[in-house]
Amino acid sequence: MILRILLSIATIAALSYLGFGLLLFLLQERMVHLPQVPGRELVADPGDVGLDWHEIEIISEDGLRLHGWHLPGPSGAPTLLFFHGNAGNISHRLDSLLLFRQLGLEVVIFDYRGYGRSEGRAREAGLHRDARAAADWLFDSLQADPARSIFFGRSLGGSLAASAARHRPPAALILESTLLSAQAVAADLYPLYPTRLLTRLQYDTGAYLAEVARPVLIIHSPDDELIPYRHAEELARIAGPRGELLTIRGGHNHGFLLNQELYLDGLQSFIHRHLPPAEKP
Repeated sequence: MILRILLSIATIAALSYLGFGLLLFLLQERMVHLPQVPGRELVADPGDVGLDWHEIEIISEDGLRLHGWHLPGPSGAPTLLFFHGNAGNISHRLDSLLLFRQLGLEVVIFDYRGYGRSEGRAREAGLHRDARAAADWLFDSLQADPARSIFFGRSLGGSLAASAARHRPPAALILESTLLSAQAVAADLYPLYPTRLLTRLQYDTGAYLAEVARPVLIIHSPDDELIPYRHAEELARIAGPRGELLTIRGGHNHGFLLNQELYLDGLQSFIHRHLPPAEKP
């Protein structure tokens, strides 16, 4: 009787383990891409916080219309292309836009397919297409100077920023709270599973970064509850002498707000050291 109970428990445990592993394999696109959290509807715009702006449209490589904002800066200001994270939309990034304005930057921010007002459905291959299209728009349509441009990516957006930098290199790259790779995150979250076999998503930031011969600032907090600090340390190792690591405090989503002085000083120092001054008219 006892043996039968133990066998039943073992069977249930094994089926549960296999069932959850199957869900991880099949549903990871939906688990990672969260445009509906907290929602696709834009809840505000830069004008609500006193910023000058206008809407832009970027056409992705496969013809989808992507929605974004352009926030002009002072004459000769560096241009920053902002790649946001895996949840929400551009209207949830106004706090960052205000900080970038304090630094005197011109900013372009856009939503990937399936996010905000952008067309399509969020999938990794498509998001990489969108990242390349945004870089093309920055340099070809806006005609931003590559020598005075920065790609900035937060969380999942850091992986897309590094990927896009292989296609159209900016002067410098900034990765904040960014994952080393999807497989590395999966291994952290699900240590009992063979994540190398189960992980179909790539988001291999380390591999992308190895191909980008540009200065890179890596910003991360040891308190990050989603992406461990060692991801940043490994990215810094891959970047080698062209990489810098800025350590902040606080959680994954709000560390930059809790460390504003340190954060802004670090950004400003990095930008001033790696972007040439604007040419005088």
